[in-house]
Amino acid sequence: MYCVMCRGGAQAVSSSSHRSTVAARALTAPEQGERMAVHRQLVAVTGGSGFIATHIIIALMNQGYRVRTTLRRLDRTDEVRSMLAQGGAAEPETVETVQADLTSDDNWDQAVDGATYVIHVASPTPATRPRGEAEMVSMAVGGVTRVMTAAKAARVRRVVLTSASGAIIAGHKRHPDLFTEEDWTNLNGRIDAYQRSKTVAERAAWQFSANEDLPLAVVNPVAVMGPVLGADFSHSNQIIQSMLSGKMPYLLRLGFDYVDVRDVADLHLLAMTRPEAVGQRFIATSGQNLTYLEEATILKDNLGTAARRVSTKEVPDLVVRLLAPFSPTLRMPATFLGRNTACSNEKARALLGWRPRSGEEAILATAKSLVELGLVGAGAKRR
Repeated sequence: MYCVMCRGGAQAVSSSSHRSTVAARALTAPEQGERMAVHRQLVAVTGGSGFIATHIIIALMNQGYRVRTTLRRLDRTDEVRSMLAQGGAAEPETVETVQADLTSDDNWDQAVDGATYVIHVASPTPATRPRGEAEMVSMAVGGVTRVMTAAKAARVRRVVLTSASGAIIAGHKRHPDLFTEEDWTNLNGRIDAYQRSKTVAERAAWQFSANEDLPLAVVNPVAVMGPVLGADFSHSNQIIQSMLSGKMPYLLRLGFDYVDVRDVADLHLLAMTRPEAVGQRFIATSGQNLTYLEEATILKDNLGTAARRVSTKEVPDLVVRLLAPFSPTLRMPATFLGRNTACSNEKARALLGWRPRSGEEAILATAKSLVELGLVGAGAKRR
């Protein structure tokens, strides 16, 4: 089912291109020609209501691409367009939406029909995980297989997969000073269902790419922060919301790399268009590894009274390990206690010229947007 420029129902897809008159007037004649050439290209993005996917769509639309995205429910189309508008997308009302679910074969051919590129973002996350590990892995792998099968049939130029650092840094007995794209999560180690699902799904994507000769590039984001565009936001941003809301009275004694979602979106576009990106995976990280205590300090030093509920008290590792088996929110972080999680961004910087913001800037962008949207202390949905 397609929903193009509709309000509450599905309508036929319009084949005409849409351009912003205001934006076009601001461009020189050569620039207009270049924008029109790109604008005829359609990019299919899966999971359009998600935090990362929404920012990818914004980046694509602002570069002149047409975008079609998948949603599990078409009644969220207006919500997605509202988030796109909040993020400054050019002509957010022109995004096409198709109902498709990772667990069903329905509509994936329609979702990618006529697309030049496919960016596969949709996947179960720690905030939306099914109850069982096997189900989470099956959902992630099934989604990859369905999307790539449809992409192959549609003869797209390239697929870009959103994987995660969880497919790189988990399950190791010995951690290097810096993880790189050469590292893979150890599936035989002590890992969470999310990390397993990301690792197995990414390996399935590479296998499909090799078997079917389908060009593939992969982006592996670390903990993603940045501007929240609505009440539906990612599990990484939940950490900041919990701190600001006073719902995290004690901090875990561990650290992670952080990256701004806008830089993650930019890296996806580079992976989509640059010839040297084919067959490569890229860690999306600012290169800044921060502990929860350092995050809390950043908030308190920069947000004034908005950070008055932020705690700087830490909880002993032993307590976390004892509680983790009974707490879904602690289960994954507990596997990293006492472990290095720092990652390198050198490959993306050197090969693609990617230049990310600092982790501190990304964290503050999350916090300020949560405050501005009135989501601190609110019962917001999380994706």
